[in-house]
Amino acid sequence: MALTGRAALLALLGTLAVLFAPRPAPAVAGVALVLLALVAVDLLLAAGVRQLRFTRSGDRLIRLGESATVELIVENPGPRRARGMLRDAWPPSAGATPRRLPLDVPAGERRRLTMTLTPTRRGDREAVTVTVRTLGPLGIAARQGSHRVPWSVRVLPPFLSRKHLPAKLSRLRELEGQHPSMVRGQGTEFDSLREYVVGDDVRSIDWRATARRNDVVVRTWRPERDRRVLIVLDTGRTSAGRVGTAPIPLAGETPGPGGLYGGAAVVPGWPRLDWSMDAALLLAALAARAGDRVDFLAYDRAVRAWVSGASRTELLSSLVNTMAPLEAELVEADSAGMVAAILARAKRRCLVVVLTDLNAASLEEGLLPMLPQLSSRHLVLLAAVSDPQVAVMAAGRGTPELVYNAAAAEHQNSGRRRITARLRRQGVEVVDAAPEQIAPALADAYLALKAAGRL
Repeated sequence: MALTGRAALLALLGTLAVLFAPRPAPAVAGVALVLLALVAVDLLLAAGVRQLRFTRSGDRLIRLGESATVELIVENPGPRRARGMLRDAWPPSAGATPRRLPLDVPAGERRRLTMTLTPTRRGDREAVTVTVRTLGPLGIAARQGSHRVPWSVRVLPPFLSRKHLPAKLSRLRELEGQHPSMVRGQGTEFDSLREYVVGDDVRSIDWRATARRNDVVVRTWRPERDRRVLIVLDTGRTSAGRVGTAPIPLAGETPGPGGLYGGAAVVPGWPRLDWSMDAALLLAALAARAGDRVDFLAYDRAVRAWVSGASRTELLSSLVNTMAPLEAELVEADSAGMVAAILARAKRRCLVVVLTDLNAASLEEGLLPMLPQLSSRHLVLLAAVSDPQVAVMAAGRGTPELVYNAAAAEHQNSGRRRITARLRRQGVEVVDAAPEQIAPALADAYLALKAAGRL
């Protein structure tokens, strides 16, 4: 049961009547009885909320930054008109609007109500409850009840780096000799025969073709196709930190005093995990177009996701659906377990791309000692998202606080440079880039390995 503003207004009028009554005590009792009678009659004549039936329809999948439409069908099988208010509860990050909907369903009929969801986070967003309040004919009291009407909308990663894909594919076509420039890499996969020219490697001479043509003929090579790329996503605690600025505005976010958002100078950006996912999607799309087989592993202290054997046409769909519910775990990643999981799944030599953070302390104690057994069997590329705010802090001068921040930032940058040098001495390729640049930088590193014939 719920009382409306009319009940409060009637109670106020009754109070005034009591003030002017010659005998206040009987007046109070009379006003209370009248008010209780009106509330009882209103509740008796209001439509029941338990008998209402609900069904849903609408979108199940959307990308972060897009809006979904979810319809709620309300059926009233009872004998009275259901008139009042309905609240369809969703998690705050679902961005559901409107929060309350007017309800007016005649007896024996149904009505369709529409909700718009604009999520601010990826993952599964599930409806909580539908709360209905039906008013009586006097509008004094209402019946109220909740119904569980399940529905889930999966919010996929937005893949913002897709805009870089055409340029990277053009570069890939050059490497494969399909572009008019006919640029070839130093691969080991046979491409064609041509006449020998001064400067060619004599080891490339095809002696049988030379004997047939009575002219010196050499083989040309191109980067191999149908190689394997294993993308490993670290979902440990270091992937939870937010870096950069928000590439997608938060729903309902308005600037406060001085143009600040939420008391900060910039809108908080994505977690490192989301930037890494975006880079992984661009790399996967590029490698699939190159004819390579792409597998995906998410790991912290256990395997969180595994995608293997997806076809070229299904790869991106499989990846975004697998990545959508992943969240950073606030635990230190088990590097030994991660390397063991990689070696168990990658039997043949392949390119292993590890998306993690260049945190000197965690790498020196975790992944760095385990890298030799991984790099001895595979080509390893480590990609990390740097925090642009550190560069801003490093340039700070003028006050003791800014100088202290600059010193701390320089100390962190020095640690990243030191750990990068150690990784490269162990034969590991390293990509360290800002959030908006990590995806194209990782794609360029992959193409460079292709061009050098290392993949």
